[in-house]
Amino acid sequence: MHLWATIIGAGIILSILLDAFETIVLPRRVQRGFRLTAFFYRNTWRPWARAAQYIRKASRRENFLGYFGPLSLIVLLGFWAAGLIVGFAFVQYGLGDHLQTSGEKITHWTLLYHSGETFFTLGYGDITPNNTAARVLAVMEAGMGFAFLGVVIGYLPVVYSAFTTREIEISLLDARAGSPPSAAEFLGRLGCCPEQTVLDDIFRDWERWCADLLSTHISYPVLVFFRSQHSNQSWLGALTAMLDVTSLVMTGVGDIHPDQAKLTFAMARHAVVDLTQMVNARYLPHEADRLPPDEARRLRSELARHGVTLSDGAEAPTHLEELRSLYEPYAQALARRLYVTLPPWIHSEQRKDNWQGGPWDRAIQARALERPGRVSEDHF
Repeated sequence: MHLWATIIGAGIILSILLDAFETIVLPRRVQRGFRLTAFFYRNTWRPWARAAQYIRKASRRENFLGYFGPLSLIVLLGFWAAGLIVGFAFVQYGLGDHLQTSGEKITHWTLLYHSGETFFTLGYGDITPNNTAARVLAVMEAGMGFAFLGVVIGYLPVVYSAFTTREIEISLLDARAGSPPSAAEFLGRLGCCPEQTVLDDIFRDWERWCADLLSTHISYPVLVFFRSQHSNQSWLGALTAMLDVTSLVMTGVGDIHPDQAKLTFAMARHAVVDLTQMVNARYLPHEADRLPPDEARRLRSELARHGVTLSDGAEAPTHLEELRSLYEPYAQALARRLYVTLPPWIHSEQRKDNWQGGPWDRAIQARALERPGRVSEDHF
């Protein structure tokens, strides 16, 4: 027996099983210093993001980045399968002469082939174990192959279900806060006299969304890298925009009571802080100010134009600055790590929402101008 090969093989198998358990089954963040999945994503995301920087067109760059999440999930599952096959091949080698072939010499490649054949339960019968230990090992590996297939079948639908649930509220935010969303658009579209119950219902929905985001993205970390369906939307952008809105309401907006806004802010802040730690984003003390004084004045005047009055108390700017310091450094660190552009507090120019755009709009408008009053008749 080669004891060293058995030890190495058993170590590889146990390491991968522990990593898969922590990634798929364990519903909490693991704070151990080294993890295979963390190592895998750290050494695949960075070169992928660097390659994206050479793509000049924003939409193409975002599409390229969007491939990483689903593709990395498939590669990670393949990485685990390959590791288990190699680990069992080491253990088989450590057991010594225990395989029977049709006259072919047993080599390292033969052992690796036999391990893969057993793991995927191909059952060709060209290589067979000829002692008790080898038979037990083959049964264990075949059972693990079936379990791996079950994990793949069950894991992917759960991940995509969580992704779909996340995207629903992001899509609903499009008509309420623009594309990409901003605090100025959100409050401006509510008008001068927003219904307290309507606003509270929106904040309550987003409080639950933030809680769900935190739960699913800690349980399934790969979701952090899944991009939204539109290039000008992202889960981080929506989360940041809602933090901006609730911080303004907490500072003082007309007659709006900030009770529900405080709860939503607390949950959103909890999500952004924990997810920043999960991806090991780094804090930089000299990030660009998202709301410099000139932009703050423009924000106030733009909201006033829509009939929304911000608090003009002496303590309001200081309070807003304190609230921003609680989440903006984390959001900026996450954006830098994930190569996401954070939405502004107020857009520099008027933008169309995603729902307002369509590939036939110009042709339809041109036809309507050429034949006024005939469009509806032609339609019927």
